Amino acid sequence: MKRLIEFLYNSQSLIYKAFLYLFSCALIVYFFPVKSQFAFDFSKGQSWGHETLYAPFDFAIIKSEDEINTEKRRLKLEAITYFDVEASRYDDVVAAYEVNFENYFPFSKQSQRYKRYFEYGQQLLEEIYAKGVLPINYTHEGGRRAALVLDRSERDLPFDALLNLTALSGYLDNAIESNFSNYSKQYYNLLFEILEPNLSYNKTYTEQSIADLYLTISPTRDIVAQGEFIITTNEIIDEIKWEKLWSLKQQFSSEDLQNKNFGWIVFGYSLIVSLLLLLLLFFIRKYRQSIFENNTKMTFIFFNILMMVGMTILVLEVNQDYLYALPICIFPLITKTFFDARLGLVVHLLAVLIVGFIVPNSFEYVVLQTSAGIVTILSVSELYKRANLFISVFQITLVYLMVYLAFFTIRVGDIQSLDIIVFGLFVVNGLLTLFVQPLIYLYEKVFKLVSDASLLELSDTNSIVFKELSNKAPGTFHHSLQVANLAEAAALAIDANVLLTRVGALYHDIGKINNPTFFSENQRALVSPHDELSPKDSAQMIIQHVLDGIKLAKQYKLPDRVIDFIRTHHGTSKVYYFYKKQQELSDEVDLNDFSYNGPKPFSKETAIVMMSDAVEAASKSLKAPSIELLEGFVAKIINQQMEEDQFVNSNITFAEIETVKKVLINKLINIYHLRVEYPE
Repeated sequence: MKRLIEFLYNSQSLIYKAFLYLFSCALIVYFFPVKSQFAFDFSKGQSWGHETLYAPFDFAIIKSEDEINTEKRRLKLEAITYFDVEASRYDDVVAAYEVNFENYFPFSKQSQRYKRYFEYGQQLLEEIYAKGVLPINYTHEGGRRAALVLDRSERDLPFDALLNLTALSGYLDNAIESNFSNYSKQYYNLLFEILEPNLSYNKTYTEQSIADLYLTISPTRDIVAQGEFIITTNEIIDEIKWEKLWSLKQQFSSEDLQNKNFGWIVFGYSLIVSLLLLLLLFFIRKYRQSIFENNTKMTFIFFNILMMVGMTILVLEVNQDYLYALPICIFPLITKTFFDARLGLVVHLLAVLIVGFIVPNSFEYVVLQTSAGIVTILSVSELYKRANLFISVFQITLVYLMVYLAFFTIRVGDIQSLDIIVFGLFVVNGLLTLFVQPLIYLYEKVFKLVSDASLLELSDTNSIVFKELSNKAPGTFHHSLQVANLAEAAALAIDANVLLTRVGALYHDIGKINNPTFFSENQRALVSPHDELSPKDSAQMIIQHVLDGIKLAKQYKLPDRVIDFIRTHHGTSKVYYFYKKQQELSDEVDLNDFSYNGPKPFSKETAIVMMSDAVEAASKSLKAPSIELLEGFVAKIINQQMEEDQFVNSNITFAEIETVKKVLINKLINIYHLRVEYPE
């Protein structure tokens, strides 16, 4: 039991990674829209590059959108248009007719003629309102039939029977009997004056009538029987073949088929997701060992993948038309910001492959996002510069547009039917990508990481910590500036992180703030405080500045990547001056009393600062420097560090160390303004 507990304790980091891996796999598969995948990609107008295909089961051909719309237009002509009847309107019109009749017909009220024409007009009104008068400016877009609704009763009649006031003249020409036609104009003027619509369009009933008819539309036509030939190898995919292939592909995603094969589909998804995430773990384990050993950084990487997959699934559930507006390239941008370009690209590619199994047009989507991801990695540099971000986003959007246009022309064969809205979605994608800056700040706070933007802020020598350093330890402040300049040039030469190296060099000696006079660069008088201490105590005072620096760095809330430079800038080297002095006093010397606690540098950047610090500090002891002397001097110091295995944990090569030597020599030559001596 004890051994098991010890094993679990020693393996807790590995156990956490296993949990992170299994949790991510389970979460992705759980939220995946479970559906079978058609095994073949195809495009209209292209040749069928697979084996001859026969129908694996009976399936119906799905009607195209144009066919469905044609049927809808036909059914809409058969739909009933409903109108509500306002019964009181007829009474108002009759009253107006009685008042105004004598103004249009010059007959005596007592004459038989007046009575005959008056009664005939009433008959016309009755016939008109028996059918109904449409609203003014009503535009009919419905079918040929109408229904008048009055007091919960419904009466059907042809729509053409309804009167439209704009067609009153034509209606009267046909309706007025020949015996009364001499006074057609008077009837027209009178009726035009008094007629009012008694019908109002009933939108609810009409739309329900249309919807009921639409429900009768079958989404499929024709049946392809099992075993029936569909397409042969290298055959061109025409309209008919494409409809069959598309229908078969949709059938693979049908609910009945999903229910039948649900277990196997989940197994397949689990296998592919676990394999892709395992490949990511292997890559990080082999090529990014420091990241693999850091649980926070591993959590960060898997969190990004889960966010990318989760956002895609969410958009697919809401409306897959917005898929192109999803700013996927934000994630490789963030990964590159905190780590490096290669890791950012690998994470992006694996995440895109995972998402490719659930999006429509998966091949097109994978190529589109892969192209954009590569451009993202290649184009984005110094993200903290706002202009660079805008330029990169422009390039990413342009690549999206170009790749989509290429696929569209291949698939359709022209650009006339190109949907401009898709281009707008890509522009929205680019605008959303600009939000990477606030996201980087949020990631810094959550995962305790540091970006170039934060490093740029930390490099400001007007900050509180540097003001305190320049006031209390001006010599150390000047030394730190010199080391930063040397280290920056060396980092640039071997393609290390220049900004991180400079910031680390600026902060590496802040621990000297506590006891500045114990360090030679801050001593002004001839008397040194070390004169009153033993060599051992003096060495401990010198060594203490590393621990003091770590405490101060945490007090000022500096990120761990910067604190690493404070920890490692002396590695496990000795305080050589006091070590030799102690040897002169005693034969028995404990080496641990004169050695820094480490750790040794574990990156190119920390190794560069260690070399630059040692060279710059020691160069102050040179009384008459020359080019030859500086070359030998730099080589001696760095070679001694190599003999002590100070760089064994860092990923710096011998060739890069030689390059650093040359850079440091050239910089020191410039500092001392040395020139080659010309012969006399």
